[in-house]
Amino acid sequence: MSFFKFENKDVYYEVHGSKGEPIVVLNGIMMSTASWKSFVPEFSKNNTLILVDFLDQGQSSRMERDYTHELQVRLVDELLNVLKLSKVTVMGISYGGEIAIQYALYNPDRVRRLILANTAGRTSKWLKKIGDGWNEAAKSGNGYAYYLTTIPVIYSTKFFEERAEWMDRRELYLTEYFSRKDVQESLIRLTDSSVGYDVVDRLGEISCPTLVISGSEDALLPMTEQKLLHEKIKGSVYATINGSGHASMYENPSLFSTLVLGFANLGDGGIKI
Repeated sequence: MSFFKFENKDVYYEVHGSKGEPIVVLNGIMMSTASWKSFVPEFSKNNTLILVDFLDQGQSSRMERDYTHELQVRLVDELLNVLKLSKVTVMGISYGGEIAIQYALYNPDRVRRLILANTAGRTSKWLKKIGDGWNEAAKSGNGYAYYLTTIPVIYSTKFFEERAEWMDRRELYLTEYFSRKDVQESLIRLTDSSVGYDVVDRLGEISCPTLVISGSEDALLPMTEQKLLHEKIKGSVYATINGSGHASMYENPSLFSTLVLGFANLGDGGIKI
């Protein structure tokens, strides 16, 4: 549990475990290092697990200006420099997957394996409008309105209804969190940083072993986006978590963990028949 300086800002990170393949986990927009608390014991049992809050997230500093993904990509590179790691497995979900893709493009020698969950190679016009809706809710200053606009669509209908008590607890916590002005401003900047993001034409440059994970019921970043990643990234492996929405890590944590850890710990030569 430490901080390092980047762009004169404090970046919060955690390192769990001290053996095995290092896995750097990159968060979705509304997540933080705390989002992975339940996964830490399993992910750090045979691996060195590295969690980090992007700028404008969690315990990292808030920004005062707009920025693009490029800022967060450089943050990841500085994190590896601070930890003196030359090569790691990078796993990103949603927004974090977009940063992971670009990190692999700009720093190919530092990525051993790439795992992309519920993410995309572009901000489509449709997704841009979704983000605009989030921002309008944030600008209203109403944390409950932001919760209603962003959170229900992240989960599959079945999970949302079957885990009603869990969702009710999330609603109470997140409504209070989203009601903070500093959080609202940060979420707007994070969302806006994805405007204009499109690396689809460069996906063929990714050469490291890559796993792409979809949730079959993902209404935010549908399977068509992950299938496009799989099609463009040569030799990539594609897996679907059936019945899961965008928050696949929460909806099916056992399968999610099995996919991530299994792929991360596969030998460089893979399994050949």
